[in-house]
Amino acid sequence: MHVSELWRFPVKSLRGEQLSTATLTDDGVAGDRLVHVQSDYGVVTARSRSALLGLSATTAPDGQVLVNGLPWQDPRVAELVRAAVRADVALVPYQGPERFDVLNLLVATDGSIEAFGYDSRRLRPNIVISGVAGLAERGWPGMALRVGDAVIGVYSVRSRCVITTIDPDTGEQDPDVLRKIQREFDLKLALNCWVAAPGDIRVGDEVELVELELPKPEPKGWIIGAPYTLTRAPG
Repeated sequence: MHVSELWRFPVKSLRGEQLSTATLTDDGVAGDRLVHVQSDYGVVTARSRSALLGLSATTAPDGQVLVNGLPWQDPRVAELVRAAVRADVALVPYQGPERFDVLNLLVATDGSIEAFGYDSRRLRPNIVISGVAGLAERGWPGMALRVGDAVIGVYSVRSRCVITTIDPDTGEQDPDVLRKIQREFDLKLALNCWVAAPGDIRVGDEVELVELELPKPEPKGWIIGAPYTLTRAPG
């Protein structure tokens, strides 16, 4: 098995950036989900405002988060985000563990993506592993993935949501996508994972599935009910 894709999402619920190298830290992929969309009522995501996926988030060489090529604090970015959400919202920085859905890493495999039958970007993985037969990933929870010096713990198979129904290029929604996941995969695809040992990983790196006794983390992601309240700057 080997790493075939690496992804980072500098702004939660915006389109991400594909990487050739990623640094895995105790807090997931370095630079992942550092900026968030906040309204007066809470965090806003593409689950309810799918047009956010039409905006692109990338990282400048100096680490600055960019939206459509502009620094995320730029007033023009605020206008773009408000137009996408059709409400008065703001971008705010946040680095707590609640910014992830469950844990700080999502891993998918080529076998499950092929069975899924749609673009892998609908699943929003951080890592895609190739050389996996069919739905073999479903037997991985409780095991670990070793990639060079990095070790990734596999926690559970991920429950999926409405974001999978959104075409990553056109923004069009197809409810049949989620119906298929429900019908054929018990509404679950890809793997909730965490970084058990940090390290740099690269596209093409060999991946080894191993049995390791790892302390099991407590999921703290917002989708499972963890508090996720951000402070919106005045004005």
